[in-house]
Amino acid sequence: MEDGKDEVPEIAEALLQRHKQERKQLMATTTGMKKQATKKTRKNVLKRCDEMMEEMERRHKQELSQLDAGSDQTSTEPPSLDPQELLQELESEVASEPASESEPQGVSTQYGGSKTTKRNRQKERLARRNAKIEEVKRAAQLETTDSVDYRKIEQESMDELIAWHGLRVEEVRPDGHCLFASIQDQLAQRHGVDVDVQELRHMAAAYMKSRPGDFVPFLFSEETNELRDLDDYTKELTETPMWGSDMEILALANHFDCPIAVVMAGSAPLVMNDTGAAPKLFLAFYKHSYGLGEHYNSLRDGVPGGI
Repeated sequence: MEDGKDEVPEIAEALLQRHKQERKQLMATTTGMKKQATKKTRKNVLKRCDEMMEEMERRHKQELSQLDAGSDQTSTEPPSLDPQELLQELESEVASEPASESEPQGVSTQYGGSKTTKRNRQKERLARRNAKIEEVKRAAQLETTDSVDYRKIEQESMDELIAWHGLRVEEVRPDGHCLFASIQDQLAQRHGVDVDVQELRHMAAAYMKSRPGDFVPFLFSEETNELRDLDDYTKELTETPMWGSDMEILALANHFDCPIAVVMAGSAPLVMNDTGAAPKLFLAFYKHSYGLGEHYNSLRDGVPGGI
């Protein structure tokens, strides 16, 4: 029993760490959903984001309550565990069930039938596990059959859009610098400007500081429900490989006095600074097609046509 008590703080710490990671992941997911929402879909998207957040918080409270009560049902595994992995885990439990449990030794059936009672309990437990395995199998089959391949859908849609606009993709490395690397390529191709990624970060930061009022809407923090300090934001922008977004696109579009068009699946291109006098720059935005999440590529001239 003492060993079990010693494990409780470790289980609690693991649970809290998982909750923290899940909040961070859900925040990133809902932020992406809100970013892609149109005027028509924004209301439903915001409602769905709130529902997802409430569902997660409700589940977290339940898990913490189970831990406080000493429930052995509290799981330290994230709820997003792949069904196939869960299936393998459950099947392993059944396979490792000691044979002696189903046939207790040294208990005579002529004294009160205690052997039969214990065997039935074991059978019931195994039956519940087998039922759970079957449930997971059905869920895995449904997921395989009905799951939507968002990556494939987005890629096909983007290929059509990019070709229709007379452009072609110039791949850049999918990391925190992808937006700036894409703009770097566009400036070299369309403006004849040679600039590196770090210079672009500093240019964007300088423009933001010169026009702080233009960027207040972008500084709202989903985690704290407060406005971020602009100086703190620009410090992170220039000193870390922080991912760029609409805020940096707007700043650089104004710095170079040019429109920047962002092609994305499911909507018309987003154009920043459409009154800019210099040649337009073209970027591709992907939400599902890259392992690290959101990604930007440069779009060079391809076949005849154009936005």
